[in-house]
Amino acid sequence: MNINWYPGHMKKTKESIKKNLSLVDIVYEIIDARIPYSSQNPDINNIVGEKPRLIVLNKSDLADQKANTIWQNYFKESGLHSVLVDCINNRGLDDVIQLTYSLTEKKRLALGAKGIKNRPVRAMIIGIPNVGKSTFINSLSKRKGAKVGNKPGVTKTNQWIKIKGNLELLDTPGILWPKFDDKNVGLNLAFTGAIKDELLDIETLTIKLVDRLNSISDKLIERRYNITVGDKSPYEIILEIGKKRGCIIKGGEVDFIKACNIILDEFRKGIIGRITLELPDQIK
Repeated sequence: MNINWYPGHMKKTKESIKKNLSLVDIVYEIIDARIPYSSQNPDINNIVGEKPRLIVLNKSDLADQKANTIWQNYFKESGLHSVLVDCINNRGLDDVIQLTYSLTEKKRLALGAKGIKNRPVRAMIIGIPNVGKSTFINSLSKRKGAKVGNKPGVTKTNQWIKIKGNLELLDTPGILWPKFDDKNVGLNLAFTGAIKDELLDIETLTIKLVDRLNSISDKLIERRYNITVGDKSPYEIILEIGKKRGCIIKGGEVDFIKACNIILDEFRKGIIGRITLELPDQIK
């Protein structure tokens, strides 16, 4: 599959992030806990530089629990602070606040020495599309200040959001990079919905997803759909799932696309299980 997506507004976003970095005290990099490597923009390290940064492993409730711990240890060894966040159940948000004040203490003390007191701590939100930036902001602020959608590219402009207490957030549109050098990165982004489905071959994508899930554990498909995987190909598995779910069209044939959409949707919602698609020892 040729997966590539770099809308024009993302180039502007990159330029805007560089321009506004001096306005904030800390950067929140939101990534998808199911694909921590693939959902990290490789340009971010150069853009952020020495600015304090907090890695927010969002959607941790959809990722494998053991894998969450492995990734947190990986970031710690890399000299980065990280927090597991589940916005749906408001888990990890207090840890974000506590670490924010800890990581910006030096800056706040310096401002206090200059007589600048009670200035809000300012954090910039960055991350690729559809990692849950807006949901994170709304959960943190306990209001619906940022637009939320289940499709990538909902946020198109920068916006400031005041958080209860002494914290302000600068939201930025999701930013991808121009080319995926690693095909697995592109696939992982497509699996999790970071790339618009309209730009993808859903049938091929689902075949590859089923193959990936089986490589992790064939029990994932078997438990969810009550079928036996055995030596069946991903194509045959999807056909069987389609029959089980009543995806039948005229002539008794399986509506393959409908079956594919069911599998993709259930994977993305965590219905198939808590699944992490990559681990640190698997990345290049």
